[in-house]
Amino acid sequence: MPNLNAFKAYDIRGRIPDEINESLAYDIARAYCALVKPQQVAVGYDIRLTSPALAAAVRRGLTDCGADALDIGLWGTEAAYFSTFAYQLDGGIMVTASHNPSDYNGMKFVRGEARPVSSDTGLNEMRDRIAAGDLPGKAATPGRERALEIRERYIEHLLGYVDQRKLRKLKVVVNPGNGGAGLAIDALEPHLPFEFVKINHTPDGTFPNGIPNPMLEENRAATAELVRTSGADVGLAWDGDYDRCFFFDEHGTFIEGYYLVGLLAEVFLKRERGGRIVHDPRLTWNTIDIVREHGGEPVLCRSGHAFIKQKMREVDGIYGGEMSAHHYFRAFSYCDSGMIPWLVALQVIAERGPLSGLVGERMRRFPASGEINRKLTCDAKSILERVQRQYAPGALAVDHTDGLSIEFAEWRFNLRGSNTEPLVRLNVESRGSEALMREKTEELLTLIDA
Repeated sequence: MPNLNAFKAYDIRGRIPDEINESLAYDIARAYCALVKPQQVAVGYDIRLTSPALAAAVRRGLTDCGADALDIGLWGTEAAYFSTFAYQLDGGIMVTASHNPSDYNGMKFVRGEARPVSSDTGLNEMRDRIAAGDLPGKAATPGRERALEIRERYIEHLLGYVDQRKLRKLKVVVNPGNGGAGLAIDALEPHLPFEFVKINHTPDGTFPNGIPNPMLEENRAATAELVRTSGADVGLAWDGDYDRCFFFDEHGTFIEGYYLVGLLAEVFLKRERGGRIVHDPRLTWNTIDIVREHGGEPVLCRSGHAFIKQKMREVDGIYGGEMSAHHYFRAFSYCDSGMIPWLVALQVIAERGPLSGLVGERMRRFPASGEINRKLTCDAKSILERVQRQYAPGALAVDHTDGLSIEFAEWRFNLRGSNTEPLVRLNVESRGSEALMREKTEELLTLIDA
């Protein structure tokens, strides 16, 4: 019986070699074929040292089942999405463990039109097939393996989100962590007027610069310091498979992804007034305020890329954003991209001025705690129940779209269990009072830790 602990809510992610290895990767590809019954599948991989071999095992599993495996090579996750919808393929598989440490690896899956395969749309079925040994045998006619060169078409698509005539020279610090996003930046660079100041830019699967996750405060210092010392206009950082993009203003201050959601919503509503903007429940007031101000319709959705993408399709959302720095675009087949957000934002900076000025007033109007994680001392459900008993009686609204959201006249919070780790995650915001936000954050943390 193989170890199937790597199967998670949204993807496959586990430690090498116990939880993910070439043998399991081969079986995963066969289970994917049983589920999707594809004819052509794009296969890409990230910079991890184990990724090329795992991708080769995936391609072998696909071709043995009669599907053609189209090797897109070394890219980020969004390139697998792009390949699937742009070339009208039946699916895409990306070998990546995103921001996990270097001794992890995994996979993300989509069907045709880059529709995600998650635990409730087939991933659990794939796991159960592997556990039962219920996998396709070798096809009478094996599929073919061939390279698919997407670079030119992918870069052309990305550039389509901006008006290059409105761009101007900006100094931009870029930090791909361990180089994952560096390849895409280098491909875009000749088409843009920006001066890129590059750090940690060369792809290195040994992760010499640590876990590629700018959500961790300790991973922000290098980008912030280089923005300040180089006199840059903006700083950018990405996670390992660059499906998330993080911003630093011209002072080197980290800007919470929440405020970028509002900024990007405004941009897309100016292009299409009346459009629907999908957002998650963790932090909401700034997004709702901006969307309504610009004639749009805010649409609440459970956190997580599979849920956001599904909701984007249901309501034909023009843009969707999560405070965790995932941004989704209708023209990108409703998928998330870590390249489109900074291209769009830098056009706004070129036209309207520094990032601090674009988001500063919004940060003052709706100060937020940022996401605070607490390790579980008991099960998440009992913690949420304890908090609800304390706060629900005096609340204006209680919502369970994702965990527990409770709203009062001047402040609100969301508390939810993690889908992937033994944690609860807290977000608090207020109307114009940072002191109130901090007071309520400490109050809630004391109750959670009790």
